[in-house]
Order: sequence, then C-alpha cells, then structure tokens
Amino acid sequence: MEDSIEIILQDRGRVLSTSRPHPVLSTCVGALLTGAYGVWSLFALPGFRKIPWSLKVPYLPSSKDQTLNIMKLLEGRTGRLADLGSGDGRVVLAASSAGLQCTGFEINGILVAYARSKVHWKGVPSNQATFVKKDFWKTDLSAYNNVTAFLAPGVMELLGEKLLKELPDDARVIACRFPFPNWPQQSSVGSGLDQTFAYDISSVRSHLRKVSNTVG
Repeated sequence: MEDSIEIILQDRGRVLSTSRPHPVLSTCVGALLTGAYGVWSLFALPGFRKIPWSLKVPYLPSSKDQTLNIMKLLEGRTGRLADLGSGDGRVVLAASSAGLQCTGFEINGILVAYARSKVHWKGVPSNQATFVKKDFWKTDLSAYNNVTAFLAPGVMELLGEKLLKELPDDARVIACRFPFPNWPQQSSVGSGLDQTFAYDISSVRSHLRKVSNTVG
C-alpha cells in the first residue's frame, strides 16, 4: 500500500511540474495586462494632475438605468443643463434630446473628443449639446438652472457648498448614487447603485436657513 501511495505522489509531482506557466505565456499575459491598464489610464487619468487630490474622481459611466432615472427627474424642466464630469456624453445626449441646452464639463481630453464625435454622428445641433475640456470646480455655474453629477461621496459636501453659492433659486440638481449630505431631497428614483436624487435649490436654501436659525 505504501508503495502504491509513493507511486501516486511521484506521478502527481510530475504533473504539477509540467503544469507550471510557460515563461513566454507569462510574459504575454503580463504585457496584455500592462496594455489594458494603459488604455484604461488614458480614459480615467488624464487631467488628474490639474485637480487637487481631494477632488479627484475616476471615470465611471452612468448605467442605462441611471440615465433613465435622471431623465425622469428632469421631466418638465427647461433651460440650460450642466453635466459635471460628463465622461462619454451619454447624459448630455439624453437631456439634449428632451430639449435642454446642455454643456458637459470634462477634464479628460480623450473623453471630450469621443463625446463630441457622438454628437456629430447623431446629428445633434451644437447649441443643444456641447462638451468642454474644463474644470467645473473653477467654473461659475450661475448660468445653469439644471445640474447633473455622478461623482464620489467624498466631494459631495464641497460640491453642495459651491452650488448653493452659484446656482439660481429655480435650479434643480440631480445626484447619481451619492446624495448630498444634509440636503432635503425633492424626490428620488431607483434603488441601490442606480438610485438618483433630485434637489430644488430654493427648498435646500430654505431648509438650511431653518436649521441655522434653530441651532443659533
């Protein structure tokens, strides 16, 4: 019996020794992963050096359900819309088809070029959908009465402060996935990762004034 076990172990050792990754295969896999990371970084990282570390948000496109939820919360709205971190332009294109005059702010030049090409392919008038390679943190947004944002939880409080300073009283703000802390929601659509929140600036300002007076 012991001899049989020894033979089995020897056979297994030969199989394991022959199943080691081939050096050429390992090199090819490594090169493929490096190339994939390089392509991803072209989309996710350009322009990051211009943005303070605390405000950096990697590119993550809105899902189809998120985009539909945004449009539900924008139903009946008119005027100008700013999409903060517009990525490949899907939100801007959807909102422009509903009659809004949209501007997508994006620091990634590759994504800006891609979004502009989609506008051209779809034949959308330039006055309905525009993409600019610009840092929205350094841009006055007072000309917009609709704002959409799919960013990160760590920047929402700071973004809220900026929007409260700049947006007109009739503005509506749509936040995807990550709500604004301490802001009262006008409504929300969806659930989980696709949940989308709507805020009316006039209601937010009124609520925050009441809270301030109560604390004072």
